[in-house]
Formats: sequence, C-alpha cells, structure tokens
Amino acid sequence: MKLLHLDSSALGASSVTRELSAAIVARWQDAVPGLTVDYRDLDNNPLPHLTGGVLGGADEAAAAESAATMDQFLEADVVVIGAPMYNFGIPSTLKAWIDRVAVAGKTFRYTESGPEGLAVGKRMVIASGRGGIYGDGNPADFQEAYLRHTFGFLGITDIEFVRAEGVAYSPQHRTDAMAAAHATIPTLLLEAA
Repeated sequence: MKLLHLDSSALGASSVTRELSAAIVARWQDAVPGLTVDYRDLDNNPLPHLTGGVLGGADEAAAAESAATMDQFLEADVVVIGAPMYNFGIPSTLKAWIDRVAVAGKTFRYTESGPEGLAVGKRMVIASGRGGIYGDGNPADFQEAYLRHTFGFLGITDIEFVRAEGVAYSPQHRTDAMAAAHATIPTLLLEAA
C-alpha cells in the first residue's frame, strides 16, 4: 500500500496542519505493515504555478516534474494532505499541485452524460487548520468545500477531514482544538480498516 503525504503550510514547526498530517501518517504506518510513504513539502519544494508555457510543454523541466507529480498521485492508495485555511481558501502552493493532478484524460474525463472522475478507489485524509471557527457548511469556507468538490470531481469519494478550528483565538483555543483534532485520528483509521 502506498501513501502520499503532502504539506502546504508556510508556518514550518508552528504549523497546525503539519503536526496533524504527521500524526495521521504515523497512525497509518502503525496500522498498515509495509506501508510505503512518499512525502512532499509544497512550501519548501513548490511546483511553479500553472502558466501557458507549462501547459504548452515549452518548459521541459516543468513538464517532467508535472508528469512525476501525476504519477506519484495516481500510484497512491491513500493521500494525506496538510491544508491550512489561508484567506478563506487554500495555499497557492497546494493549488499549484492540484493543477498538476486535475488533468482531463488522466484523473477525469468528460462524457456525453457529464464529467467522470478517473482517480477512483483512493482514500484521502485532509488535516485542516483554521484560525477562526467556521464549522460545517459556512459560506465563508472556500477551503474544505473546494477540496471536497475538487477531489470528488476526480473520483475520490472517501474523503475525511481532521479539523482544528479557532487556533488563532488564544493559546487555550489552540490547545483544545489540537487535542480535539488528534482525538479524531484513531476513529478515522478504525473506519479505514
């Protein structure tokens, strides 16, 4: 079994989502003997943003990196993403990665009856960190709604969120939010077994 672990927070060791995604991956490693983990830090090793040159294949190095990124995603059985909320959405580095894996003919296609996701059978766990409190279905949430829709469009229907909210309110809020988020991790993995 292969697990792809992505982090996108710019906060380094202070990151809520880096802590949570590492804990999620550690639990998977404990639960699945022989698990192979590929890791990419999208802040320290970002993909260039999508440009006409990248799309047109004019930049051979970018084309090769895009192909490797796609292969890594397609080979993964489980994808764990550390995805903080930045300005109500996701970090641009994560968006640049999504632009490499959301490719017509590879991870989705259009048919006479509409779009069809081709990246089926994957499990996804997203560590979500938010300075404020948004809950479920808040119209200001362009982070989780975007990620759920985008990966659902690609055919991934097994998507779980481990969420820490209100982490910027106070040190106590952060401590409580992290404890609550960590407490949900074992439950998610039991459901996966």
